[in-house]
Amino acid sequence: MLTHRPYGPPVGGVSGSTVVMVGTLRAELVGPLEEEYDARELSQLTPEEAATVRVAVTSGVWGVRAEHLDRLPALEAIVNFGVGYDATDVAEAGRRGIVVSNTPDVLTDCVADAAVGLLIDTLRGLSAADRFVRRGDWAAGGTPPLARRVSGTRIGIVGLGRIGLAIATRLEGFGTTISYHNRSPRADVSYSYAPDVVTLAEGCDVLVLAAAGGDGSHHLVDGKVLDAIGPDGFLVNIARGSVVDEDALVAALESGAIAGAGLDVFAAEPVVPAALLERDDVVLTPHVGSATVETRRAMTELTLANVAAYLDSGKLLTPVG
Repeated sequence: MLTHRPYGPPVGGVSGSTVVMVGTLRAELVGPLEEEYDARELSQLTPEEAATVRVAVTSGVWGVRAEHLDRLPALEAIVNFGVGYDATDVAEAGRRGIVVSNTPDVLTDCVADAAVGLLIDTLRGLSAADRFVRRGDWAAGGTPPLARRVSGTRIGIVGLGRIGLAIATRLEGFGTTISYHNRSPRADVSYSYAPDVVTLAEGCDVLVLAAAGGDGSHHLVDGKVLDAIGPDGFLVNIARGSVVDEDALVAALESGAIAGAGLDVFAAEPVVPAALLERDDVVLTPHVGSATVETRRAMTELTLANVAAYLDSGKLLTPVG
């Protein structure tokens, strides 16, 4: 459990427009921000009020972009609820001298757990089997198609950061062979390193995406990578929807170029490509990697602690970059 000073305005008091909320936030976060800092949504502020804002609180879904920054000339810090912050224009914030934080570590375990669950469901066809029973197909004498074994498979992980490493550690328990691709090799692991994603995909049965979002990973998984996965291979994405070229993924599934996919994230959330909705070789979840009571509580506490710390000391607890 995170410990920090009791929530409330820093010594000397906080004006009503010192903290602003950008986008829709969880009620558990909005309540303390409104009560302790008289925070409001950016759209509710007058230009005069917006001109005094020092801290903006947002989420990985919404972010703070250049048009928001233009309305907040005195902004000093962006506090992000979530580990992913690609929705925020971090480069532009940096050019303006604005620091950015996220909520790392506190969600690593739950996202890794979800990734493993999604992988198992995708290979074993558990959700499809559930639908098979509910439709009455089993009672009618039907037999579901054979699934694929998880134990002993070759797993390729794109992005061996905190979450990627936690996924790898869990999958070791299944007797899998782990390889990975990062921008550079890690000296603290014994897993095999692949110099690019195509090479990684060629040497694995399941390609798991745990890379950060943003311009650097946009459509990192394209048609060429999907072809490299092959007709017996699977894709699991717990990272960001933007990492995958969804049109290429749909084409690969429809042509049999890959065997299936497990997807927790999508390019235009909450919109999911219609072509994926009726496929039993695809498992779809609504961006729930960190969606547990314990993790969301910890993320809320860390977000509020970052706000308090910055207003008290001018420093964030968990700055990015």
